[in-house]
Amino acid sequence: MKIRDIAAAIEEFAPLWLQADYDNSGLIVGRLDDEVHSALLAVDVTEEVIEEAEREGCDIIITHHPIIFAPIKRLNSANYVERCVERAIRSGIALYACHTNLDSTPNGMSWQVGSMIGLDAMSVLEPRKSDPNAGYGVVGVLPRPENIMALLNRVKSIFNVGAIRYSDLPSEDMMVRRVAVCTGAGRSNIADALAAGADLYITADLRYNDFMMGENRMVLADIGHFESEFCAIRILNDIISKKMCNFAVRKSACSRNPIHYLL
Repeated sequence: MKIRDIAAAIEEFAPLWLQADYDNSGLIVGRLDDEVHSALLAVDVTEEVIEEAEREGCDIIITHHPIIFAPIKRLNSANYVERCVERAIRSGIALYACHTNLDSTPNGMSWQVGSMIGLDAMSVLEPRKSDPNAGYGVVGVLPRPENIMALLNRVKSIFNVGAIRYSDLPSEDMMVRRVAVCTGAGRSNIADALAAGADLYITADLRYNDFMMGENRMVLADIGHFESEFCAIRILNDIISKKMCNFAVRKSACSRNPIHYLL
């Protein structure tokens, strides 16, 4: 299988033109005409993930987060980014990322999280002007109202969250019906979630003052960046497996959260 065939399958679902201006999705290491035989799927490229690819004979690593964001001026093993890129090149391992294009494509990341929670009637939270079916985040409704603490505990279990940070509750007996979701860093969509009439907004990377922006009408819950985006592995696996049934795809056992929780 050539890398261009794998890239085409992924980009049919999540076109590169959907990525944010600052992003670096697509093929980062390797050439489109290179042949590959087995893919390893992970959230991030790390030294442990590259070692796993070497051990398992995978010659392409497909991740959600690009290993290179800022330009690299030299390759001399000064940090983990340089070491990962150097090792991938030496080992003949291609690196491909599907980041904000996977976040904003229809039925992408936030849709997956919403489905895992059990939301119905989902729609885009921040639609793109050029395509209202694409954009960041979703808002939907639960099949029936659910107690806020029961729901947060259920979310904690579903996504294996070490700790959920959440804002003040209007009441311990608060019932939630309408839920907004934005995977990854979603502070920029707080106002959109409020405008959509969400009772609860689930996202990650919230700052101190962000937790005051619910205006006593909406609870904000930060479930962690990695936890909210681990579903990328499932989405990428489904895309490739359905399009290329004879191509070997492996979910990384070393893709892990770099943040630890002291309980």
